Amino acid sequence: MTQHNTRPDKKAIVLLSGGLDSATVLAKALAEGYECYALAFDYGQRHRAELVAAERIAQSMGAKAFKVIKLDLSSIGGSALTDMAIDVPDAGGSGIPVTYVPARNTVFLSIALGWAEVVDARSIHIGVNAVDYSGYPDCRPDFVAAFERLANVATKAGIEGHTLHIATPLIDLSKAEIIQLGTSLGVDYALTVSCYKADNDGLACGRCDSCHLRKEGFAQANVADPTAYKETS
Repeated sequence: MTQHNTRPDKKAIVLLSGGLDSATVLAKALAEGYECYALAFDYGQRHRAELVAAERIAQSMGAKAFKVIKLDLSSIGGSALTDMAIDVPDAGGSGIPVTYVPARNTVFLSIALGWAEVVDARSIHIGVNAVDYSGYPDCRPDFVAAFERLANVATKAGIEGHTLHIATPLIDLSKAEIIQLGTSLGVDYALTVSCYKADNDGLACGRCDSCHLRKEGFAQANVADPTAYKETS
């Protein structure tokens, strides 16, 4: 239930995938005094261990609420994360990666926008990053700015003058800087799952692009990597 004694401008929907970035976003929002409503999506992704991680993170950090919305983006496929016939590559290539899920952040933010109206929140916090994931079109500042404009003309709240903000606190940070920020906020990264091919227990493959970025980030941040990897190379 909505806490009516909390100001709308101090309520936030936080998209929580269960990964490193979104856990950091949640920690930062909580540190800034937001009442956080954590939102995860069961969208047909192959790395479903992240949903377990998301719930674990939300509970351990003290989110006001945690919700999982079930979608079936696997029914349209088009991504190595939703189509089992497309292999997850061990390294990133040129152009937009095959791990890009068509329109994913547009869909996620739209649903988050609906929940924001229901709980009377004025902001949606998302861990998009234009440094390490610049190949994803829906992680760019231009996309975020465009969606924020849409949010303020497409909702009752926006029309009534209650400006909605899409917060992207990590968008210009490197993976190492994100890890340093989260560490300073007390994030337990052992709770998170980043691997695109994580098994049901959350064990990381150690080989996919996401694992490489995560390992490099911890190394550059000079922070011990708590991840359990199947392979260490």
